[in-house]
Amino acid sequence: MERLACMACLRRGLSVSPSVRPVLRHHQISLRRHIQTQQFQPFAPPSPSSLPKPTPPKHYRRLRKYTRRLVYLGLGLGGLYIADRQFYASSLTRSFRTFGLGIIVALDYKINFRPNPPFAESIQAVHTRNAEKLFDLLRTNGGLYLKIGQAIAMQSAILPPEFQKMFARMFDDAPQNSWEDVEKVIREDFGGRGPEEIFGVAFDGDVTKGVMERKARASASVAQVHWARLKDGREVAIKIQKREIEQQVGWDLWAFKVMTYVYTSLFDLPLYSLVPYISERLLLETDFVNEANNSERMAELVANEPRLRGRVYIPRVYREISSRRVMTAEWVEGVRLFDKEALTRPWRGGSGKGSPGAGGVPLAPPSPAEISHALRTQPLDAPLKPSRSAWKGRAETGGLGVPLKSVMTTMVDLFSAQMFLWGFVHCDPHPGNIFIRRLPSGAPELVLIDHGLYIQLRPDFRHQYASFWKSLLAFDNTTLKSIVSTWGITNPDIFASATLMRPYSGGDRSTSAHISSLSKLDQKKRHYEMQQQMRKGIRSILSDQSAFPQELIFLGRNLRIVQGNNQYLGSPVNRIKITGMWASRSLVESPDLPLGQKVRNAWRHAIFRAVLFSSDVVFWIARVRQWVGRGQGMEDDVERSMRGLARESFGVELQGGVFDG
Repeated sequence: MERLACMACLRRGLSVSPSVRPVLRHHQISLRRHIQTQQFQPFAPPSPSSLPKPTPPKHYRRLRKYTRRLVYLGLGLGGLYIADRQFYASSLTRSFRTFGLGIIVALDYKINFRPNPPFAESIQAVHTRNAEKLFDLLRTNGGLYLKIGQAIAMQSAILPPEFQKMFARMFDDAPQNSWEDVEKVIREDFGGRGPEEIFGVAFDGDVTKGVMERKARASASVAQVHWARLKDGREVAIKIQKREIEQQVGWDLWAFKVMTYVYTSLFDLPLYSLVPYISERLLLETDFVNEANNSERMAELVANEPRLRGRVYIPRVYREISSRRVMTAEWVEGVRLFDKEALTRPWRGGSGKGSPGAGGVPLAPPSPAEISHALRTQPLDAPLKPSRSAWKGRAETGGLGVPLKSVMTTMVDLFSAQMFLWGFVHCDPHPGNIFIRRLPSGAPELVLIDHGLYIQLRPDFRHQYASFWKSLLAFDNTTLKSIVSTWGITNPDIFASATLMRPYSGGDRSTSAHISSLSKLDQKKRHYEMQQQMRKGIRSILSDQSAFPQELIFLGRNLRIVQGNNQYLGSPVNRIKITGMWASRSLVESPDLPLGQKVRNAWRHAIFRAVLFSSDVVFWIARVRQWVGRGQGMEDDVERSMRGLARESFGVELQGGVFDG
């Protein structure tokens, strides 16, 4: 309204109040803005000559090039992963995983293995994190990696404590393969014929045929075992290789070889020369024809040795229903060596009777009606094998009631005969591969299974090794040094102690001086220097790799496992004396020695028996201390001594239980 009034005053020529003048001025300005003063011209586009030079478009060639490459790489890796998974059982993936982690661990040690690590709190922390990484790698890859991990675990006493704790878990059961994979392996190895045709079994309850459990009774790194009862009544253990192993084994051994070479170069450890021999032994474990050959040969050797016949049993192999990846053997009913209570609890199976299958007596057949009913009413993976636990009594509180001393005497006798008399050595005698049965006489019968890993000793080396053991127990340092020098070993004391599983006190004790100087150092420096000493100890044993008998690797493994078995059962026998006696006696009985040498060895054997009396004194002192509650047994004393030796000679802190079988 005020605005209209101002306009009216202007038209009439009237004066305007001062308060209204600003509004009037603003209105005049707005009027002038809307007045068109230029001459109208029609719109025309500018001429091209008047325009600026055009900017070239951005093509992003580099970005598109690398994007294409990234896409191609992703597609290629994806295709490679799928092909590897479908046709090579993830062998490439597992190998690349191994190389990647192996390089990371190697660099970690290269950078941080020093008294004050730059990227870790201590050397122990470096060990812990790398032990976890390696354990996870071995468990994730599975297959032969588990077998390698178990081999490392059995020798974990020479590793730092962090590795000892971690690798103690390597013996957990491996996952089972599905029944579909099991059936594929059987068909591939038997020309397309399935388990029904090969083993004469039925899965529909047909009582005129045999039966087979689809769920494995045991699963290991390379194979799994199924129980079956054939049409003719024989109960068998069908060991079936896991389907992926055949495709993985070549790649796995190649990766093992490459990584050992890398570590040998980076850390100056003489280990690479051992790889071909170890790889060959591991590869033979995947050939069940080889295992069947080993089993039959060992059965023949035992049958021809009067001191072991009737005390040791090797299950029969049924060649007609076996192949390279499927081995069918006699089913064994018995108590595992690690079940100490079942071995020692009182016998409730009746006087003059033995446990099921003892002495090779056929097992009582299960009821066909019960099996047929189970097949029709229970799931496909239901257990079908009868329990056969009547010998435990009504309350199942009984056991075999066998003396542990007899059990361990038989075991040490068997493996000593293998080393010194036959030169054919089972290298995996852990408690899971040993069953104990009770004979009608009440004596124990040792059943040895899993014959995949054996070594053959040359006659000359076998005689050397027997003489080496004799010289150990007789403190014959001249002979001892002479023998180990031909093996390329420059430190006889360390090797002698490692063989005996106790400090060897007959040498020059050259290793004790170094530890006394280390005790004056601070803890971090001392820990570093001790592990440097471990590296020097390994070099002193493997100083001349061309002369070193690689069979010693697996002989040491056998000795350590047997020592652990004896310790677990309470050290009931003088293992060292029994082993030494077999070593000396073999030099008299060996058929490949000339008569004159045998006569000289017989006289030396008589002297040696007198020398061994001192070993008996040590053993019985340990036994008396054990009985009166002042000690645990000879093998426990050995372990305590070996801890001291390991600290002094190798810089390794052994943990409790490292000698458990």
